[in-house]
Amino acid sequence: MTFEEFVAVRLGALVRYATVVTWNAHLAEDVVQEVLIRAQPRWSRIGALEAPERYLQRMVVNEFLSWRRLRASRVVHAGDALEDLLTPQADPTGRFDERDAMLRLVATLPAKQRAVIALRFYEDMPVEEIADILGCRVTTVRTHLNRAMAALRHAVPNPAPAAPVTGERP
Repeated sequence: MTFEEFVAVRLGALVRYATVVTWNAHLAEDVVQEVLIRAQPRWSRIGALEAPERYLQRMVVNEFLSWRRLRASRVVHAGDALEDLLTPQADPTGRFDERDAMLRLVATLPAKQRAVIALRFYEDMPVEEIADILGCRVTTVRTHLNRAMAALRHAVPNPAPAAPVTGERP
């Protein structure tokens, strides 16, 4: 498959993946663009791999993490931009309130924890594959996952406890 054919077929999926990893549609497009610019000259080698899309996904994660490190001083801080973008808006249906709240909470996590959450729950990858994509050990991925889940559990208000079940009717 040529580079142009791959991009024509898989660009949408790659941008969606990057959006989940970055939690920002505009940044995701920029990250994918950078990745494709770097991948195109090396496509003969990348395209010959068993899973070229997996390779590009790893490139997306690495680019996102390096984007945050290298460009943080030149870009509006993500927290400020997310505050503006994620301010509560009136939702006439009310169906998406929990989802929006969870997206806001996940957006507050550190970049690697967000990446692990995205790969684990959006891509439904096992921890071993996530470690391979992130280029770290399995225990590191588990640590990121546990810390992210603990932060989310701490941030989500506890639901009201259920009334004890008794045999009597009120």
